[in-house]
Amino acid sequence: MVRLITFLLLLTGSMLSAQSQYDQGMQRAFKFWSEGRNAEAASLFERMASAEKNNWLPNYYVALVNTTQAFETKDREKINALLTKAQAAQDAAIAIAPNEPELLVMQAMIHTAWIAFDPMTNGMKLSPRINELYAKAFAIAPDNPRVVFCKAEFDMGSAKFFGKDIKPLCAQVEKSIQLFEAYKQPSAYYPAWGLDRAKETLAECKK
Repeated sequence: MVRLITFLLLLTGSMLSAQSQYDQGMQRAFKFWSEGRNAEAASLFERMASAEKNNWLPNYYVALVNTTQAFETKDREKINALLTKAQAAQDAAIAIAPNEPELLVMQAMIHTAWIAFDPMTNGMKLSPRINELYAKAFAIAPDNPRVVFCKAEFDMGSAKFFGKDIKPLCAQVEKSIQLFEAYKQPSAYYPAWGLDRAKETLAECKK
C-alpha cells in the first residue's frame, strides 16, 4: 500500500446545482488532495468536520489523507504525527457511526500503517485486531469492495512477510474488482476509491 489512493473524481454527478458550503468545502478539499496538497486537504477536511458535528465523512477523510501519507515515509516522527492525527479523526468518526464498515476498514488501515513501519514490533500486537475489524466489516457489508480488497491486500502483505504464496488470495482481489465495478455510492462523498489499486494488484498476481 505504497501508492497514493486513487482520488474520488466521480462526485460531481451527484452534486446539487446550488451547492452548500459543505459541498463547496468538500470539493475544494478533494481538489487539494488530487493536486498533492495533502496538508491543505487535511486541514480543510478538519474544518468541515468541525462544522458537521454529526457527519462522519469529513473526519474519515482526515484519517485517510494522513494514513495514506504515513505509508509513504519511514521517518518515525512523521509517521507518529500523521497516524496520531489520523487516529484522532478516526475516533471522532467512529463515535458518530460505530458500525460503519468504511470506518472499520479505516481503523484497520491505520493499524496496518503501524505494522508496515515496524512489523517486528507491531505485527503480533495489531494483526489480530486487524483481522477482527475486517471480520466485523465483512459481517456488516460482505459486498463492500473495499472490505474485500483491503482484507485481501492485508493478507497478501502478511503472506509475503512470512514467505507464503499469495496466489490463493488473488481470487479475493478479482472478486473485489467485480464488486467495485458494480458499486454505486449511496451518497455524495461516500468512499468510492480502490478500483485502480485492485486492478494493479491483480496484474501483479498474474505475473
